[in-house]
Amino acid sequence: MSDTQAALDWARNHKDDHLAELKEVLSIPSVSTLPEHKPDILRCADWLIAQLKRLDLTTVELKETPGHPIVYGEWLEAPGKPTVLIYGHYDVQPADPFDEWDSSPFD
Repeated sequence: MSDTQAALDWARNHKDDHLAELKEVLSIPSVSTLPEHKPDILRCADWLIAQLKRLDLTTVELKETPGHPIVYGEWLEAPGKPTVLIYGHYDVQPADPFDEWDSSPFD
């Protein structure tokens, strides 16, 4: 079995776990443009830190900035292998107008 096929099989076998984790992080209303959601931004950053630590990354840090913190993680245990960079944001857009939702946007 190829490495690619093994990775695909693993992802399929753990789909329910990954979906549960995705739902968990999406339930955090981390709206960075609204000051009242600053605690939610920090809660989301803490959630990400915990996930990176669970994956045994060698370095996991919350880096303070003048705005919202940066979540940083690295794993340098494969010398000679290619580097992979994953860059993204962990905040969400405001969900209003709420009366147009069929359900709560963060449930």
